[in-house]
Amino acid sequence: MTLSAPTSADPFTTLRPRLFGIAYRMLGVRADAEDVLQDAWLRWSRQDPTTLQSAEAWLVTVVTRLSIDRLRALKAEREAYVGWWLPEPLVQLQDPTTGEAQHHHSPEAAAELAGELSVAFLYVLERLGPEERAAFLLRQVFDYDYPEIAAQLGKTEAACRQMVHRASERVQQASTRFEVPRTVHHQLLQRFMVAAHSGDRNAIEALLSEDAQLIGDGGGKVPSFPKPLVGPFRIANLYWALFRRLGAQVTYRMALINGEPGLLRYVNGRLESAQALVTDGERIVAIYAVRNPDKLVGVPAVLNER
Repeated sequence: MTLSAPTSADPFTTLRPRLFGIAYRMLGVRADAEDVLQDAWLRWSRQDPTTLQSAEAWLVTVVTRLSIDRLRALKAEREAYVGWWLPEPLVQLQDPTTGEAQHHHSPEAAAELAGELSVAFLYVLERLGPEERAAFLLRQVFDYDYPEIAAQLGKTEAACRQMVHRASERVQQASTRFEVPRTVHHQLLQRFMVAAHSGDRNAIEALLSEDAQLIGDGGGKVPSFPKPLVGPFRIANLYWALFRRLGAQVTYRMALINGEPGLLRYVNGRLESAQALVTDGERIVAIYAVRNPDKLVGVPAVLNER
């Protein structure tokens, strides 16, 4: 049987940004999310749409359940992962003066990827079980009603309410949320980038909160820390030591990482890490540094100065 590619009028094409948003938030890896969408499309291509009450309900259900199955299969792999597991970053380069993204998704894709996408948020979601994670995302991020969630997960409404309630409590306990204007975040990050690029240890330290932490993901492929690095002195020392060792070979570039201002670090013009920085509006409270090269394949690998 030959399968034809979806057309622009096809519900799958129309809903693809939302379906990808669900799968990526469930799995945290672009390739895994794309695999789920490919599997969902194969099933969709064999389905007669005229037999469905709602194409969206059918597709969201299929993608959610495929994501749950894939996450279950990945759990053992992630438990054996070397060091801390962070999601694969979704990166857009920024204009260094305005902080605006230089390359945009389509309006539909941007809308589906705009909220609750940060590296810090996805890192916290790793604490949830697959079905719990799905119920939480469908309710809190994609705003589905409980009857819809129950149908999508094959659970009772009461069970779904309980899962969402339990997940919400765990997420709130594990994360600190700050509503910071994009311009403030950008300005603080720019000051940090200048301090790191010049190796100004005191300036770096002054920009970090007293309980700041750095979590690095090397995946066993490159060196990283087995435990979070905590405190402004230790974190500032790390950036200062890198500057002392490599000097002008280290360059930083502003970027949007999972929708929030962050930094790309290049060594000798080659990408070394993508760093998502969380701020309370005054200081940086957390840095999530993705260094595993397998997770950086979607990021510009060579520094472009233009």
